[in-house]
Amino acid sequence: MEVRPTRLCLVRHGETAWNVEHRLQGHLDVPLNPTGEAQALATAAGLATVHFAAVYCSDLQRARQTAVAITRDREGRVEFQPRLRERHYGVFQGLTYTEAEAHFPDDFRRFKQRDPHFTFPGGGESLTEFAGRVEHVLADLAATHHGEQVLIVTHGGVLDIVHRLAAGKALDAPRDFAIPNAALNWIEYDGTRWHLVSWADKRHLAAARDELPNA
Repeated sequence: MEVRPTRLCLVRHGETAWNVEHRLQGHLDVPLNPTGEAQALATAAGLATVHFAAVYCSDLQRARQTAVAITRDREGRVEFQPRLRERHYGVFQGLTYTEAEAHFPDDFRRFKQRDPHFTFPGGGESLTEFAGRVEHVLADLAATHHGEQVLIVTHGGVLDIVHRLAAGKALDAPRDFAIPNAALNWIEYDGTRWHLVSWADKRHLAAARDELPNA
């Protein structure tokens, strides 16, 4: 008997004003800007004929707005899941990358080096803690939706962890893949491990920003 894989379509939220400013959002609740609202509607159109057994979403506003737009003509409810939130950046939250480097040069260096054990001052998460949170929620969704197809609306940092998990890349390796706003990212779970299916598909979008400045 053929075993059907569990397939996830992960979407980063649409653009926000802080994305444009290269400002770290983390757990701060920033809404979509007009471009982000248009991206969410374009993603809805791009997924209009795709069936999902369930829809999960970060409980932060930018993700919620994106998910509501995508699912506006679908039956069923969106389940808002705090474990799908962006990484908590502690005292970096609300700062641009340039400001963070100026105010906290040593901490910023460890952040840019992707030190797995560096924890942001001010209640932030280490990369190891953050990756564990993401891996656990993916495992729970795979167990709940065995053999089904699920939509997840989340954040750039979460997608960074997801890609590394599915591609077998180390947490501290430099990022060599894109994470655009509102793009489609597909992975599958075969019962043993995750696999990449396709990544950063933005054919439905006029334009989209990457998760990092200058990327």
